[in-house]
Parts: sequence; C-alpha cells; structure tokens
Amino acid sequence: MTPIQFLINRQSCSALSAPGPNDEQLNAILNAAMASPDHAGLAPYHFHVISGDGLDKLSAVYQKAIKATTDNELKIEKSKKMAYRAPMTIVVSTKFQQHPKVPVQEQLMTAGCATHAMQMACVALGFGAIWRSGDLAYSDIVKQELGIKLDDEIVGFLYIGTATKDCTQKVRKTAEPFTTYWR
Repeated sequence: MTPIQFLINRQSCSALSAPGPNDEQLNAILNAAMASPDHAGLAPYHFHVISGDGLDKLSAVYQKAIKATTDNELKIEKSKKMAYRAPMTIVVSTKFQQHPKVPVQEQLMTAGCATHAMQMACVALGFGAIWRSGDLAYSDIVKQELGIKLDDEIVGFLYIGTATKDCTQKVRKTAEPFTTYWR
C-alpha cells in the first residue's frame, strides 16, 4: 500500500481486544503525535495513557460521571463496560496556553491533529483504533478525575487494540462537493 492509499483508506475499528501496544510501540505512537502541526511549538496537549489496572480506575470515573447525570440503570451499567472497549485508551486533552499569535482554536486543532496522528500510527503498527468522544468528553467530573483543568478540553478517547474483526472500508464521499477552486 502506498502512503497516499494508507491515508485514503483510514478506517476506525471498534472491535478491539488484547494485545495492545507494547512500550516500544506506544512510544512510537506518542512520538507520531509530537510530529503534528503546532504553531509556535506550544505542544498544547496532554496524553493520559490508560491500560491494565488503570482501566478499572477509568471505568469507575465513567460510572461516577454517568451517575451524576442520570439514574438510568441501563446507562450506568453500560458505562461500567466502556473503559474495557480496548486494552489501551489514550485520553487526549488540551493544555491551552496564552499566546499572542496562537488562539485556543489553533491549539485545539493541534491536539486534534495529534490524536489523528496517533490513530494513524496505530494502524501503521498493525493495531486497530477508534477515536471516540461523546458526553464523557464534556464531563467536568471526568476532567477533574483525570487532572485536566476545567477550562481545557478532552479532545477524545483513542481506544487501541488488536482488531477482532475486519474493519470494513466505508464508502467515502468524493471531495468535489466540498471543494472550491480558484484558478
């Protein structure tokens, strides 16, 4: 597969199991994030790598956050399982910094690019990965439990593991309806 085919064929994979990345592979994944576009070199992100017993802690955080918003037993029960979607989760958050030339919107985009780079690195290393967000990404409880400042953002939860089923390629839209040319 050529590099351009690799990019065009990017696919999220939600059916994930062990094994996840080892330390060397994880280091490569994290270093891919560090190569993301970053105006002024602020590195306005933080990566919370969660695996092993840490998944139990993450599950408790998810449950606490869900219980604060509902008493629906089905939602609470579902939240118990969410942390175990994969053997490793990287929670990506912003670390906004005051800068005269780099507004927070650009810093958020940098953190998003870092997340995408890590997902692509996972696939390049033979893993499946899916970038999720949802209500928990906007939960002050989740932020507090992870040590994220309330004025920062959770960009997403990157679930990583070995794909347990073929990640079928989606039919992609063509770029033409979303493109304007000035020539």
